[in-house]
Amino acid sequence: MKSELTPRIELIKMLTPRLERLSVDSIWARRASGLRRSLVKVLDADEAGLPLEAAHLDQLIEHTFEILTKSAREIPDPTHQLRREIKGE
Repeated sequence: MKSELTPRIELIKMLTPRLERLSVDSIWARRASGLRRSLVKVLDADEAGLPLEAAHLDQLIEHTFEILTKSAREIPDPTHQLRREIKGE
């Protein structure tokens, strides 16, 4: 039976591995590590059939997107780097 939490759980399953792939050099990696542990606990609780609160899941999901967005800003854009090389900057 599909509950109202199912889409949130599916999204958490997709987001969790993305936090793992953050560069250890990123200032966001340490925060992501703690958040990832929280997401894994949620997934474990879901598998165990324990009750979960939608508001808590929403908060974790929002925080995950914030960290992923901020860490993505640290990734250099190769097109800008090549353009600078061409211009001799």
